Amino acid sequence: MSIRKWFYLFWTTLLIGAGGAVVAGLALQTVNGRIEFKSTADLFIYPLILFGYGMLVSVYSQLGFFAYLILNYMGTGVFRRKVWQYIQLVLAVLALLELIFLRTFVGGERNVVSDLILGIVILLTAIIVSYFKVRSTNSSAWIPTFFFMTAITIVETIGVLRIGVDSATVFIVIPLIASNAFQILMLHRILKPRTG
Repeated sequence: MSIRKWFYLFWTTLLIGAGGAVVAGLALQTVNGRIEFKSTADLFIYPLILFGYGMLVSVYSQLGFFAYLILNYMGTGVFRRKVWQYIQLVLAVLALLELIFLRTFVGGERNVVSDLILGIVILLTAIIVSYFKVRSTNSSAWIPTFFFMTAITIVETIGVLRIGVDSATVFIVIPLIASNAFQILMLHRILKPRTG
């Protein structure tokens, strides 16, 4: 990957994350209405704050993405390709089970409904993104995409899950999922060699 291609991926992912945070923040404000705007300037500053926050989340997402690329490179170097795919699938399922069930039943940390909804959203998003990735590339991309969209996304959300506030979870998960999905779907297009 050249610097120019990485630069393109970086800035477009930054904008995707920022847009996701603006959508999430405005939707939460519409539903909850907890922030009281004291002046017209506050109405304009709030989306700018959301935009900046989304950019930070997208940078966090990009760190996770490059960590995954390194992990995948090491995994394919250590294990045979088929074995590494099965390992990724098992880890993805374990991450989903930990998110949905184990934290509630073993640790009693959270309400099972919130974790169940979050787990289903991540699972459905992972299936949809994996489907489009396979359509754009080949069937061998399904498991790595599914693993990235489930296990890596769940690892990236651990910090906000410890807060235990559903609004905070929604606020970080929407731009995070949008950034992760964009990066994994764009990777093969960016790495494709230019013809001519």
